[in-house]
Parts: sequence; C-alpha cells; structure tokens
Amino acid sequence: MIKIIFSDMDGTLLDENGELPEEFPEVMAELKKRGVIFAPSSGRQYFALLEQMGEYKNEFMFLAENGAFNIYKENEICSSVLDMDLVHRVIAEADKHHFFAILCGKKNAYVRKEWEPYIHEARRFFTHSIFVDSFDDVDDEFVKIAFADCEGLDAEHNLMPVLTQFEPEQQVSLSSNYWVDILNPGINKGWAIKHIQERFGFKPEECAAFGDYMNDYEMMQSVHYSYAMENAYPELKKVARFTTKSNVEHGVIYQIKEFIKQGLI
Repeated sequence: MIKIIFSDMDGTLLDENGELPEEFPEVMAELKKRGVIFAPSSGRQYFALLEQMGEYKNEFMFLAENGAFNIYKENEICSSVLDMDLVHRVIAEADKHHFFAILCGKKNAYVRKEWEPYIHEARRFFTHSIFVDSFDDVDDEFVKIAFADCEGLDAEHNLMPVLTQFEPEQQVSLSSNYWVDILNPGINKGWAIKHIQERFGFKPEECAAFGDYMNDYEMMQSVHYSYAMENAYPELKKVARFTTKSNVEHGVIYQIKEFIKQGLI
C-alpha cells in the first residue's frame, strides 16, 4: 500500500498555466481520509510552495529547494547548508559571466539590486525574496544557489558549461530549460526522501513519486512507484518505472485516482 506521494510542481502537478488541477482539493481530501501523506517536492522555496498550498501546511510534507530544505507540519525534517567559502567562489565566477544569481536561505531568498530587472522571474519561484547590496552581510543559512538564463532561456548550453567546473565540490543540476541549481554534493530530492523513509519508517514500495525533469532523477530512484510525466525529459523517462499523462492532462491527479481504483491506497 502506498503511504506517501511525492510530486514535483512545475511541469508535473501544475498545468500549463502554473495552476493546480480543479480536482486537487477533492483528491487531497480523499488521501487524508485514507491516511496518505502528500509531499510537494520542488526546486521552489518553502514559502513559494505555501503560496499555493498554505491551507495544507499542517498536512503536507514539503520538500523545498530540490530537497535541501524539508518541512513537515512547520517543523524542519532535514536540510543541507552550503559552505560560505564555496558560495563566494561560485558567485565570483558567475559574476564574470553576468549570470543572474539567487541565494536561497531558510528565511528568505536574496537577489542583488543590480538584477532588479529580472526579479519578476525570481518571484515566480521565490515569493519571499528581497534585494541586497551584497550577499556578504545576509544573516541566514543558505541551502542552494539558483542561476537563471533569463535572456537565452537555454541553461543547458549557456550556464552548465561554466558552472560544472565546481563539481564535485558542489552538485550542479539542470532543473529546467533556464534554471541551474547548485547544492551540496549528494543533496537532491532522493536524498531527502531517504531521510524521510528512515525517519518515518516508509519502505520504497510504500512510496510513489511524479516528476518531469532531471532534478527529479534521484527521486525516481528512491521509490517503487516512480512516474515520469508524458511531457518529461527523455532521460527521466528512462529511469522511471512508469509513465502517466502529461501535466496538461493532470496526470498526477489521474494516476492517484488510478491508485485508489487499484486498491494501492
């Protein structure tokens, strides 16, 4: 029986307009009735997830910042904080190439004032974000650095060749067509799920997951019921055990209803 369902947000649970499916409240109520935990699992910050799901903050388990900061019932489960010396080195190199950087902390996301023209892009995913003159004086614990290719919209070819020089000291992940995330080595949604499985006693065969992009790769490997969306990145489909309908067709909701029909929930 499935006891917990992990789901990516953009390109997975959310439709083409970034909205939750119409049936979402009804299906979530059914999961709660059956004792199944729903766990939004995203590159977005925790506060951005609450923007759409605040009414569930004491029910859902939230895997934020691609697994680097994880919350259940408003309490931290686990996190992985970046070393500041490495942060400074990464930012210094990114500045040479004029990359748009967001420093992601537990309290907030931070953007330097010089990048104000691009803040609309940042606030799609980081609703709690503020301008700073410098990252040096920010009082927070940082779990991720996010870089966006706001002009070329091709992070794989414009950002990755520069940022991968920091591997293996840091983990560099392509999280969408125009976003690249830097986290501590080995930190990803799969790492978070393994912590959750150990802490709460969930077996992989009691876990399901849905994703569409390469930041969902390790998540697919951490559960038995791993589903790539029909619209998923080709490499993700290779590692997932199953596929479901696209996000436009509300594939996550469709598959959860199938689980119920099949007696898996």
